[in-house]
Amino acid sequence: MINFAVLRRIASVVLLAGALAGLLLTAVQQLQVSRIILQAEVYEEAAAAKAHEQAHAAAAAGAPAAAEAHEHEHEHEHEHGDEWEPANGFERTAYTVLANVSMAIGFGLFLAAAIVVSGRKVSWRSGLLWGVAGYLVFFVAPSLGLPPEVPGTVAAPLHARQLWWIMTAGLTAGGLGLGVYARHWALKLLGLVLLVVPHLVGAPHPAAPGGAAPEELAQAFIHATALANGVFWLALGGLTGYFYKKFA
Repeated sequence: MINFAVLRRIASVVLLAGALAGLLLTAVQQLQVSRIILQAEVYEEAAAAKAHEQAHAAAAAGAPAAAEAHEHEHEHEHEHGDEWEPANGFERTAYTVLANVSMAIGFGLFLAAAIVVSGRKVSWRSGLLWGVAGYLVFFVAPSLGLPPEVPGTVAAPLHARQLWWIMTAGLTAGGLGLGVYARHWALKLLGLVLLVVPHLVGAPHPAAPGGAAPEELAQAFIHATALANGVFWLALGGLTGYFYKKFA
């Protein structure tokens, strides 16, 4: 039988913790991550403009391959030229808040479900440990193979990266769970194997890596994103533990 009281409790916890953690993430991002993204977009637009000029010049000179590429570029611009995106400033920040809160609620649901399945009592202190686990599962482990990328970075096909990310997060969660909760040494060893498997398989990467932004900007983005996600997961874990105990 479905326990609606428990469901209401979980929903309340997830909505409150997710909303607050999403707002905090947005605030942290505004301090450094967003600034780096805007700088990278300048390089990306400059590289795109340069490529357009080169293709136009080659097409004007009568190079058949370049002319064909130039024509394809115009078709691409025509297809995507009407795509809408939020303007910089308040509008972009508002959509960032909406995206971050939605993402936080989704991750909060995973966190609350894991707490319920564990059957252990939780407080804001133990919630911090759950937040650390979420950080390891959903950010650290995937970032070892696919570090955060600034705009303009050459990357492998999106579907391949998504599949590897999902596999890595799932196996890391399973490996940590076995390592913490399993009693038999064989199960703990299996947990260790699960942690290693995604990195033995290897993340998908482009044949010719590179990007429009300077390397130091890309590295700064990785560090800033790691910090922002660390703050986010600690907040989400602590808030989830706090509200879960409060609504008990």
